[in-house]
Amino acid sequence: MLNFLSGGAKRHDAKHYPGFGLIGVLFFIFLYLPILVMIAYSFNSNKIVSVWQGFSLKWYFSALQNDGLMSAVRVSLTVATVATVLATLIAISAALVLSRGKDVKGAKLSETVINLPLMLPEIVFAVAILILFSQLGVQNGLLKLILAHTCFCIPFAFLPIRARLQGMHTNFEQAAQDLYAPPWVAFKRITLPLIMPGIFAGAMLSFVISMDDFITSNIVSGGGATTLPVYIFSLVKQGVSPELNAISTLIIAISLLLVTPCWLIAERNRDASL
Repeated sequence: MLNFLSGGAKRHDAKHYPGFGLIGVLFFIFLYLPILVMIAYSFNSNKIVSVWQGFSLKWYFSALQNDGLMSAVRVSLTVATVATVLATLIAISAALVLSRGKDVKGAKLSETVINLPLMLPEIVFAVAILILFSQLGVQNGLLKLILAHTCFCIPFAFLPIRARLQGMHTNFEQAAQDLYAPPWVAFKRITLPLIMPGIFAGAMLSFVISMDDFITSNIVSGGGATTLPVYIFSLVKQGVSPELNAISTLIIAISLLLVTPCWLIAERNRDASL
């Protein structure tokens, strides 16, 4: 009993439990096999999606030459980039105040308000911000998307930065203050480099969330400001086509290109901390 309480109990890997390995394999097959099938059929030369005729890249060229698709990509990239920058700047400011500020009044309430988009159903958030825009008279579709995505992405940028600040000791910052460094210099030379992994993770998460968002974009967007998920949804209503498979495959490839650097940085930081 004492051995168990002191942490001496033998720990078993989950795969040692009977049948757990098989369940895990079946789960991943169920999860990823449809994606692999979609990627494979994006190279199908036949216009009928489910009938394989031969290998071809023509649907990728067709997708890249689609003016509607390219316009949606430009809108999504513009909205995601601007919203990520704004959300990350706001998240940095909020995290610094809540983590390093002394006797901040309403700190718990402020943190709750920041994380509110995570707790509310997205449809409620989208309708609420649409009503706000109508009351303020905001008509520009691109501006509405940028503001809505910024509000929605703030908590996704805030949480990694806040976690990084909470796990970081204040010795270096206090040493900079003891050496008469002004607050801006201490932040630029000490705090900012130390929280940069959290900022990078929060920014990449915000960018991916903004690029992937459908509900808010579909409700808030106006004429001439159609994002990529909304455009893809309009194609799905017309039926699945090889061009849609090619578009989806390109999105997966771009997502992997964005996620892989984050994973490599996280692994490098983990190895350095061991």
